Amino acid sequence: MIVYRELNTLATDLGFPLKTLFALSNNIDKHYHNAFIPKSDGTKRKLSVPDKILKLVQKSIADNILAYYPVSKYACAYTYGSNVQKNAAPHIGKKKILKLDIEGFFDNIIYSRVKDIVFYKEKFSEPVRVLLSMLCYHRDALPQGAPTSPAITNIIMYDFDEIIGCYCNEKGISYTRYCDDMTFSGDFDEKEVIVLVKQELKKLGLFLKNRKTAVIPNTKRQTVTGIVVNEKINLAKEYKKKIRQEMHYITKFGLDEHLKRTGETDKKKYLLSIKGRIAFVLQTTPNDKEFLEYKSLLTKEK
Repeated sequence: MIVYRELNTLATDLGFPLKTLFALSNNIDKHYHNAFIPKSDGTKRKLSVPDKILKLVQKSIADNILAYYPVSKYACAYTYGSNVQKNAAPHIGKKKILKLDIEGFFDNIIYSRVKDIVFYKEKFSEPVRVLLSMLCYHRDALPQGAPTSPAITNIIMYDFDEIIGCYCNEKGISYTRYCDDMTFSGDFDEKEVIVLVKQELKKLGLFLKNRKTAVIPNTKRQTVTGIVVNEKINLAKEYKKKIRQEMHYITKFGLDEHLKRTGETDKKKYLLSIKGRIAFVLQTTPNDKEFLEYKSLLTKEK
């Protein structure tokens, strides 16, 4: 294990002068701007996005320090080889699914927890701990737009995932966590699981978003991170139907005319969106000829 006691060693490993790291940490507010992205419920998610220099420093922290921490096998986001398909697969064909959501996940991870769990004193000297924590934190929250934040959440949640995962293994329950979304499946008492999850989250200063708690029997459509898992991995019909409709109009009228009809003014943003949605379908069903054709048609558009 690499132990960081000297600030100069840290600066060398990160590839930035120490004076640059201090300048950033001492004026952290000046190096962030807000951005908003749409959520599935129609509201918008606010992101704190670092500027170019801070982002480069954070990426170096993520690549040279955070990447070497262990990640629980139950964590299916923000780690190599993980995706929504991996998160959904353990829950295929189960009698019941329990879905739980953490309230204000990034916003409720406090500075002291980042410092104590991620940049802990056995590995980092106090000046190094303070500097790294300040470079990864912003205005009483873990910034969702920072390259360091995803890895930090998995590190902080490691013990939680292992405790919950061990309990579930003993009870014959499948468990996965995708960022702030937890999924449990099998034949079990959901009240018992919820009590344990609340108990373990409380140790981290986190709480459940009760309005997002859902129990779904196999007599209804069971979805996990947007994927239907009743019998096999598949996407909801509505998801594919919307893409088919858009591609019909693009093919019939041309992309530019379609955008005029819909009132969309940002062609680049729209193309990224529909290509991303088609790619998501193909991740789930790689041999879908229809969506492979859509992908081929859109490669010609710029």
